[in-house]
Amino acid sequence: MTSLVPPPVEPPAATEAPHGFQPHPRRAEILGEVHARPFRPTRAPRVFLHHAFAVDRERLEDDRLFLERFCRARGAPGPGPDSRHHVVAFGGGSLKWERHAEFVTYTWDGAAVDPVRLFPELPSSHPFGSDFVAPGPMLVAVRLDFLSDRGDIAGAAAPFDPAALCVSEAYGGSGVALTDFRQDGDGRTRILCLDRGLNDQQAGALVQRLLEIETYRTLAMLGLPTAQERAPEVRRVERELAGLTAEIRSTEGLAANRSLLERLSGLTADLEAHAAEASYRFGATRAYDQIVKDRLATLHEHHVPGYGTWSNFLARRSEPAMRTVTGLQERMDTLSRKLSRTAQLLRTRVDVDLEQQNRDLLESMNRRSRQQLLLQQTVEGLSVAAVSYYVVGLLGYLFKAAKEAHLLALDPNLATGLAVPVVVALVFWVVRSIRRAHAPDHE
Repeated sequence: MTSLVPPPVEPPAATEAPHGFQPHPRRAEILGEVHARPFRPTRAPRVFLHHAFAVDRERLEDDRLFLERFCRARGAPGPGPDSRHHVVAFGGGSLKWERHAEFVTYTWDGAAVDPVRLFPELPSSHPFGSDFVAPGPMLVAVRLDFLSDRGDIAGAAAPFDPAALCVSEAYGGSGVALTDFRQDGDGRTRILCLDRGLNDQQAGALVQRLLEIETYRTLAMLGLPTAQERAPEVRRVERELAGLTAEIRSTEGLAANRSLLERLSGLTADLEAHAAEASYRFGATRAYDQIVKDRLATLHEHHVPGYGTWSNFLARRSEPAMRTVTGLQERMDTLSRKLSRTAQLLRTRVDVDLEQQNRDLLESMNRRSRQQLLLQQTVEGLSVAAVSYYVVGLLGYLFKAAKEAHLLALDPNLATGLAVPVVVALVFWVVRSIRRAHAPDHE
């Protein structure tokens, strides 16, 4: 008999700590995270429709408001402002909404129209019709049929592409999962899960993990186009760095080294811009890929003779893309270190050139100072002679006047000649005293 196990009731969030302690503002959020996405018990036969939509931060609130109106129109409470998941009864089944960092998922499960036939027409009661408002571009679309096993693996595998068919036993053979990772006419990836004795909790866990594998596998592949777009730019920077490094070996002079440093700074800026743009996507790709591997590990897959397993198929098809992403990021990291080393080398050469230039400038200033000192000394000698000449001339006039006034017994010319050495010595002493008084080391 088909039955639906009701979704678990969400306990109220803890707002107070025991014993009257002041709780941390994030305490309720942290404690609730362990129960944020519980496995929902299920029982065959059921059909699951799972969609993941890329949503930016601006549209997250619009999506929550849409879901709140959707729920209230059916007499059910909507998600709260801080809710990250919500479950509402719909169309004889339940619709589960989950909010993630860069996408939201909607998962509806309902009773299978035909519990025997593989992939029959979908029930008309599913919510993804014309009234559903997608919150953003669709990334993932999955149809998972959960049926009881009839012991005919070959018959169950008939709807799938034999070239890509993956069949794995899970939980010690209690469940079997089949898929070819291809899309049907509605654009959904088809997964068939067969129940061989799973209890309701195991069945819910298996279904959720299979849906998560397809979701995170798709999200992980988003890094590949980004890597392919960045690869030509990385190659360009590598080639230009190689050419620039060759120029460094044959270039001399401050102006030439500064020109090379400017070109190198431009390359570094280009690389860092690309690295900043791709950093989040590459990091998310590694995280999503690891989640896929973790989910596959929890299935405890067993090989079914004649068929490949999910792990082997994804390793063959997804690992090359993951290695491309990882390899490009490693190239960018290595290239960034090379650019830093080359820039350091060029800065060192520029510093050496500047020091050489400064040394030449100082030597030139020293030569000019010596020349100025010699010129100053010459000027001082000329100034002593000139001042002495004028003083002697004045004394000559004084001696002549004294002679006429009968105050001087000597001949004025003789007196003037005798005064010349005295005047020169006196002027020299005065000029020297003034120069010493203005010298920098004068105390």
